[in-house]
Amino acid sequence: MDAPVIRTKSLRKVYGEGPASVAALDGVDIEVMAGEFVSIMGASGSGKTTLLHVLGCLHRPTSGVYELEGVDVSSLDDESMSAVRNRKLGFVFQSYNLLPQADIVDNAALPLVYAGVPPAERRRRAAAVLAALGLGDRLRHKPGELSGGQCQRVAIARAMVTRPSLLLADEPTGNLDSRTGVEIMGIFQKLNGIGATIVQVTHDPEKIRYSTRIIRLRDGRVESVETVREPLKAAAPDVDIEMLPPPGRA
Repeated sequence: MDAPVIRTKSLRKVYGEGPASVAALDGVDIEVMAGEFVSIMGASGSGKTTLLHVLGCLHRPTSGVYELEGVDVSSLDDESMSAVRNRKLGFVFQSYNLLPQADIVDNAALPLVYAGVPPAERRRRAAAVLAALGLGDRLRHKPGELSGGQCQRVAIARAMVTRPSLLLADEPTGNLDSRTGVEIMGIFQKLNGIGATIVQVTHDPEKIRYSTRIIRLRDGRVESVETVREPLKAAAPDVDIEMLPPPGRA
């Protein structure tokens, strides 16, 4: 049997010290296999965003084990952890986090700057990903000239331009209307269909029905794990994900 892409064991993340300390994660054991589309859900304060930040190598756990593709990344030094984050992970945030003065090609190409890709090649690769996501006629536009759904597509392109093996999304439809949110779920399903492993955090009970498995957190612990036997299907008619190489390959 294949090893999981993500494996945590007795994962804890504590903020503060002494009587004022708070365990945002309190012994979390999860596994995510390659090719899964997993939703993490829970009430405010359940630890779901903290867990995503630990999985994304943005925060270190206080104790326990976090293995990414079989490597205990929680034991790596800062430089090595940063290299893992830049090479293996793609991030999509609720607020898009785009550069307002740059066109969407430069926004999508930003991770390739840190990877040392030459300017012409990174713009070519970013433009190809944006075109696959239905933005081929908007390449010279800036974020302020786009709708919220289009901005989130740019954020997804930025996350996928390095062809990461794992896509992490934090409330990716939180700023979008319901129709546009479903379109974003359709893009995630298409990416998942070509091999992307996706973990999203969401508070929206409708959006979890598009994933293949649901992990529910409560008070920093796993409350339940549920397989979605018949995920809802979402349409993204102007998207041609098949234009992209499979995730995890150069």
